Amino acid sequence: MTLPPGPTAPRIVQGLYAWTKPQRGMRRLRERYGDAFTINVPIFGRAVVISDPTQIKQVFTTGTDVLDNIDRDLGRVLGPGSMFALRGENHQKQRKLLVPPFHGRRLVAYEKIIEEETVRELASWPENQPFPVLPSMMRITLNAILRAVFGAEGAEFDELRELLPKFVALGSRLAVMPLPQGKWGPWRKFWAMRREYDAIIERLIAKADDLDGRDDVLAMMLQSRYDDGSPMSHSDVADQLLTLLTAGHETTATTLAWAVERLRRHPAVLNDLVAEVDAGEKALREATILEVQRIRPVIDLVGRQVKADSMRLGPWTLPKGYTIIVSIALIHANPAVFENPRTFDPGRFLDKKPDFYQWIPFGGGTRRCLGAAFANMEMNVVLRTMLRDFTVLPTAEPGERWHSRGVANAPEQGGLAIVRRRAKSSKSPVETTAGAQA
Repeated sequence: MTLPPGPTAPRIVQGLYAWTKPQRGMRRLRERYGDAFTINVPIFGRAVVISDPTQIKQVFTTGTDVLDNIDRDLGRVLGPGSMFALRGENHQKQRKLLVPPFHGRRLVAYEKIIEEETVRELASWPENQPFPVLPSMMRITLNAILRAVFGAEGAEFDELRELLPKFVALGSRLAVMPLPQGKWGPWRKFWAMRREYDAIIERLIAKADDLDGRDDVLAMMLQSRYDDGSPMSHSDVADQLLTLLTAGHETTATTLAWAVERLRRHPAVLNDLVAEVDAGEKALREATILEVQRIRPVIDLVGRQVKADSMRLGPWTLPKGYTIIVSIALIHANPAVFENPRTFDPGRFLDKKPDFYQWIPFGGGTRRCLGAAFANMEMNVVLRTMLRDFTVLPTAEPGERWHSRGVANAPEQGGLAIVRRRAKSSKSPVETTAGAQA
């Protein structure tokens, strides 16, 4: 066994350091020990953190017989049938069933839903006064994914719209807390909400009819069959729907809040985006979405666990049971990978597609987020609609700090914005504020 160097403080001390200084602490460890270092923290235990693209590629291309998902993952809050909990062949079988609804021609059908939800939500935006956009983005993405999954509104739709934000908020915190599962404390409240969710899904399944005439995700799941002809169990349907509803909701909304936060501090980019929307183009907007995800990744890391007796990773040999943490934040901020990484520059992606072993907000390998294309399309539509209908006022205020919501990292003030509604015929550029912050 040969491991990269790292801090020698006790696990509890390293855990407190990681908890109180998640961004700065990881940067300092890389500065001291290099692109690979060993840590010992609660939840993960002894783990190797990497941020070198060659080693990241090795992790993402290694077979599941050697590396697979970590034991303590989101599966413990999303259920044993969720994509996060499944391993090996079972994971691949489920993934094969769930990929089609979020790619290709189906994405075009979802665009109208997302624009409708965006217009509906933006109608309530106040003018000429500061407000956080994150709650609005949460409602847009939640309503959009609910309609994509279930196809129509109804009593159950309203119940889920009320339940899921509370469920996601609590589940996100429980997922990263070193607390054993149980029926006490916050877990008791969590399981009560989970039972409520399961009851709603069971009613929706019981009411499902005329599946051939429906193209929503629930109908697809109920009609799908494994290679042996067997259907998905109701419990697996519930777990996978919960995974889609939660993973396709909070992270996308948080990235949109970061987009507003970044654009207000870069009036030149904001001005060009408005001109592009008015011209009916999209290249800069797509590049901006990629750059926001690079410079403000909502998720910090991707975890894998060594399942073989040992694994050779670069110059290191890791024993069975060790965790490998691929640091999304560190690779995105690596100057050897991205020139001037602390500079917000969508132009870096205008004529260059991201390398999926360097730009990894959706993870990578066989566990790369299957909703990545849906999320990017959704952010594109929301930003296009917002910039078409509103003037977003720039600011000279410093950038918002990172705030942990458990799993996701959000802007501390929720992406504070000041907007004015644009006249429908307006082609005017955004207003500028002298001294906007980089």
